[in-house]
Amino acid sequence: MRTALITGAAGGMGAAISSALIEQGYQVVLVDRDQAAVTALAQSLGDKATGWVLDITNGAMVDQLPQCLPEGFRDIDVLVNNAGHDIGGRKRFDVGSSDDWADIIQTNLIGLMRVTRSVLPGMVTRNRGDIVNMGSISALRMVPDMAPYSASKAGVHMLSDIIRGELAQTPIRVTEILPGLTRTGIVRTRYRGDVAQEKAYFDQFEMALDPKDVARTVIFALSQPPEVQIAQIVVLPVNRW
Repeated sequence: MRTALITGAAGGMGAAISSALIEQGYQVVLVDRDQAAVTALAQSLGDKATGWVLDITNGAMVDQLPQCLPEGFRDIDVLVNNAGHDIGGRKRFDVGSSDDWADIIQTNLIGLMRVTRSVLPGMVTRNRGDIVNMGSISALRMVPDMAPYSASKAGVHMLSDIIRGELAQTPIRVTEILPGLTRTGIVRTRYRGDVAQEKAYFDQFEMALDPKDVARTVIFALSQPPEVQIAQIVVLPVNRW
């Protein structure tokens, strides 16, 4: 049985990816800083899931992550770096809070780097594994009022390319998923729980992806033969370009 670790697992794309992996026969480690949500999700997914409370910006805790997991879940075959946020975002760079901007980078890029650095040595030792980094179309396209978020995802984009190159002589694969607009909780948290602002944001667009759409792309990448590496997948609603 292969083991997958998913960060930001408790809601949105993380929960959809976790459920899809369970359906494919994986056992999963659900990592999230929301204790109640990650515990509830783990219980709903059954004995193939274990929930782990962790803030990925806490370097000391992340460094110890593989050793702290329950026995039988420690050898990670698939790492899905999904955790991220845009709290305080959608503001012109000089108007937004510098603390908000730093927090976005700390989670979306530095937290991702910390988790990858913690898990990857075990993959190298076992000479197998998949890393799936959840990027964003914002890494490729200039969108005003999205500077910190886009910068964090541009960092994920280049990091994915470089790690893929560094591991080119191993069987370890690195995939970057770059979704467009998706109906997840990131918009509500961006506006610090303001439901009206969340609704107004999504009402601007005719359609958006569902988290399950993104989960299917993850399964597609992982299901390829060992000699096939899906480097990048851009996933957009049909009315976006």
